[in-house]
Amino acid sequence: MTPDLMEAGARVREEQVRRSRGPIVGSGGRDASYGRVVREGEVDLTHGTILYLDDITVSFDGFRALNQLSLNIAAGELRCIIGPNGAGKTTMMDVITGKTRPDAGRAFFGSTIDLLRLRESEIATIGIGRKFQKPTVYEHLSVFENLELALRADRGVRASMLFRLSGEQIDRIAEILTLIHLRDQAQRTAGLLSHGQKQWLEIGMLLMQDPKLLLLDEPVAGMTDEETERTAELFLSLEGSHSLVVVEHDMKFIHDLTRDNPAKKVTVLHEGRVLAEGSLAQVQANDQVVEVYLGR
Repeated sequence: MTPDLMEAGARVREEQVRRSRGPIVGSGGRDASYGRVVREGEVDLTHGTILYLDDITVSFDGFRALNQLSLNIAAGELRCIIGPNGAGKTTMMDVITGKTRPDAGRAFFGSTIDLLRLRESEIATIGIGRKFQKPTVYEHLSVFENLELALRADRGVRASMLFRLSGEQIDRIAEILTLIHLRDQAQRTAGLLSHGQKQWLEIGMLLMQDPKLLLLDEPVAGMTDEETERTAELFLSLEGSHSLVVVEHDMKFIHDLTRDNPAKKVTVLHEGRVLAEGSLAQVQANDQVVEVYLGR
């Protein structure tokens, strides 16, 4: 073999090796350096953002539920979303979880996971948990059994028949029971819990999945004042280790969630887009917010 052919063969082999490795994906789908490899399905928080919505538009029979909505949630942030009925809050959550497909716009979980390319069932497994206003628990089972069912585990027939809780899993359930204020109710039938306790149980079931982002739709609706205060304590304890988006009308609850940090952001939606954003004091002083939502 001549030197020229040997050199050409070496170049071909190098190209084959390079192609077999595949592209290394970085933030936003750009080529990244070999120093930061992002595995498929992994949430890339390099830039500090866990949820990025850009110009999201959704129309229903000519009505624009979302009108070029843009929103940026930081990793570990607790963001409160307020606004009048019909402002687009629920539709926004539907888009994030894959229930509704937007007409236009972009939605990313971290820097690299394009939510608009995933099905609703796929989004539920990548670290996004959603709680609806009405609690959904297995009322005929105990509190402990509800949390056990929520564990991440193989749910195949054979695996389910042979399944036994490990010591680590029992400790995890005990940890969540304490966190959601239901440790002394562990063996109680879920159907006998108060409305507020059922809300806590459903939040606990979400936490058993270890979500990175929690979407919480009016979580304190129907709660007593004491339950509302304890829910605020719960959410504040999750801030940092989880990112939370809380949609709520109860302004006292919003105040409880933001009083530890007066600069904490509150977002106001109106007619499908962001009307105002800033601290609670800033949005309460905004004339447009007062006019369309808070009132004089």
